[in-house]
Amino acid sequence: MKFSTKILSQTLVQLCLDKGIKHIVISPGSRNAPLTIGFGEHSEFKCFSIIDERSAAFFAMGMAQQLKKPVAVVCTSGSALLNYYPAIAEAFYSDIPLVILSADRPAKFIDIGDGQTIRQENVFENHILYSANCKEGSEHQLFNETEINIALNTAFELNGPVHINIPFSEPLYITTEERLVAPQNVLPRLSDNILNEDLSHFEDVWNRSKRKMILVGVLQPNSLESRFVEQLAKDESVLVLTETTSNLNHPNFIAAIDQLIAPLTDEDFKLLQPEVLLTFGGMIVSKKIKAFVRNFPPKTHWHVDPKKAYDTFFVLEHHFKSTINNFFSEFLPKTTAVKSDYRNHWLQVKSHRLLRHQLYETQIPYSDFMVFCTLIKELPQNIQLQLSNSATIRYAQLFDIPKTIEVFCNRGTSGIDGSTSTAVGAAFASKLPTVFLTGDLSFFYDSNALWNKYIPNCFKIIVINNGGGGIFRILPGEKDTSLFDTYFETKHNLSAKQLSEMYGFNYSAINEGEGLQKKIAAFFNQSNGPALLEIFTPSTVNDAVLINYFKFIS
Repeated sequence: MKFSTKILSQTLVQLCLDKGIKHIVISPGSRNAPLTIGFGEHSEFKCFSIIDERSAAFFAMGMAQQLKKPVAVVCTSGSALLNYYPAIAEAFYSDIPLVILSADRPAKFIDIGDGQTIRQENVFENHILYSANCKEGSEHQLFNETEINIALNTAFELNGPVHINIPFSEPLYITTEERLVAPQNVLPRLSDNILNEDLSHFEDVWNRSKRKMILVGVLQPNSLESRFVEQLAKDESVLVLTETTSNLNHPNFIAAIDQLIAPLTDEDFKLLQPEVLLTFGGMIVSKKIKAFVRNFPPKTHWHVDPKKAYDTFFVLEHHFKSTINNFFSEFLPKTTAVKSDYRNHWLQVKSHRLLRHQLYETQIPYSDFMVFCTLIKELPQNIQLQLSNSATIRYAQLFDIPKTIEVFCNRGTSGIDGSTSTAVGAAFASKLPTVFLTGDLSFFYDSNALWNKYIPNCFKIIVINNGGGGIFRILPGEKDTSLFDTYFETKHNLSAKQLSEMYGFNYSAINEGEGLQKKIAAFFNQSNGPALLEIFTPSTVNDAVLINYFKFIS
């Protein structure tokens, strides 16, 4: 086995190995050669070569999302490092552990006009859990070991991104068969998240309230124990609202939030207004539910999360620093059932909305809405569904997705910039076949995601191509101007066909509604390698169909 002669490289590689960080995504470069040698020459690491650093970081994030443990990314010095930032921000807000390893010039070469140098130390300080700035030289070994241990342990303990900046002087490629260092591995302190607080006040408020709303954001599949799901579903004073990304399903829960609340009047909102709002999970997609709770606030808002609580609705009273299962195991046994018609009333409204929804499906023209209706029905069972942002996730929120399907979306920063790369990384790490559903702008923006050799044969992409940023047509404001066409909707005539051919995807296309269901079913039945289905829809009718939908289902 070969090692880099750089002590810093050996220290970092050995500590990653000791802590079980074995998935390493490397982008090519010279300054990072000591790290590339250290990881690449060791058989226990699984190394991936991805040229585009922005794509590499999102690919790593997709793997970490599925593996539920840190994945490292390695880059050379200079602007290469800055391309990691979108994924770092997403990981920061989505609680995904990423380890950023950046090679750097020694300090004396910074800001003197040397090539490929920028100020790399603390460059991500606003969106990073820890920044370790190592120093070259054996006299700094204890300092470096301490900093690296803290950084790596933080990724485990707090589930988020950390940055380790490592200066290397030339020469960079010399190897040895001798281990030159044996760094001390300080183990991470993983919390059991036991709830250590008096719950009597909260139990009293809960037991006196006849209108309790639970709103669930982003969750990993199977996060909530089934016994708590059933108990909440039976309580007629509790209304549970879930999002597509919550991976939480029950007939007594409201899954399509916008479908329920979009047609409501102020009088309806007063009936829906909860006394207690309990939230858990990550970011909330629905703008409509945010507006409702802010305009009709509950008397109190509690959030359950071991790490953080956002005051999304400006009425947050308490943060329970616990996992949701630990919280419910302590809290629910001390609650009592309250007689109420709160849940049943809104479940009746839900039933009415679903009937109107089904009727609307039979009346609409070929459009984005029709395509999503058909796609959701035709999705295979037992798959991982990755969704891009913008219109894609918002359309998906209007439909019940089968509970055998695991759903993911980059909702930390809600950007379109790395959805495809994340889906590819997640597909590689997951044991399930993966379907990635995306809009055209998101797909073309991140097309370098396909520039790697790690795409599984069971990976399928569906691109809804409406010729631009169709979601902007739904927003209020004047649409019939050249300014809107160029700078908002960004009209184009691009097709994914050539990209599919270049990257070895089986390509097929749909241009009309006739036979839509059969064509989509045929696409899902393909099994001879990664495939891409491009569905072209007319940009000018989509906004009217969606806006009329919310009127029709009232």
